[in-house]
Amino acid sequence: MTTEQDESWFDPDATTFGDRVAGARERAGMSQSEMAKRLGVKLKTLKGWEDDLSEPRANKLSMMAGLLNVSLLWLLSGEGEGPDSPTTGALEPDINGLLTEIRDIRTQIAYSTDRLGRLEKTLRARLMEQAGE
Repeated sequence: MTTEQDESWFDPDATTFGDRVAGARERAGMSQSEMAKRLGVKLKTLKGWEDDLSEPRANKLSMMAGLLNVSLLWLLSGEGEGPDSPTTGALEPDINGLLTEIRDIRTQIAYSTDRLGRLEKTLRARLMEQAGE
């Protein structure tokens, strides 16, 4: 049985960036400290994002989208692929474990992509320096 509150748990016209982050995090079953640890940020930083006091950089935003299994567009604007609306029953532990593993892999991929971009930028700069010598 779904309630009216369950059906309207997310209102794209009323939610802020911080609301979407907090809602998606809760929907993913993560605590603030767990999400902060997975993103490699301080708990205070994550709380600032959820309270709309600050916003993450692009690399953390991308990691967050992967970790929460939502689109980047949804995090920023509320449009696009967001978390599924709540279900009435809990997921079986093995399914929840698979979803957690998928989120972890997405986060690792986002982190690796960011790291690869930084390494490429450093390599280009060094090649330019070497060519100029």
